[in-house]
Amino acid sequence: MAFEDINPVAPVHILIIPREHITSAADLNLEHADLMGRIFAAASRIAAEKGIAAQGFRIVTNSGAFGGQVVPHLHFHLLGGRQLETMG
Repeated sequence: MAFEDINPVAPVHILIIPREHITSAADLNLEHADLMGRIFAAASRIAAEKGIAAQGFRIVTNSGAFGGQVVPHLHFHLLGGRQLETMG
């Protein structure tokens, strides 16, 4: 599933959510490899559709309270459409 975030932090801010319930990235294992490949392929396709693939984009997931996770279901933020600050 993918849809626009209701509180965007960038001009393009899409949530990508697997239908399978996985609480967070901390719960991923090798059995999720195919799912993760499909999620990143979807992110790449959506970035191209939104016109941000050439300039660049960011894919983010938060895991656990200290990681900023608010919703207890694995999801990814596709961000782009402006210069994003470097992390780290």
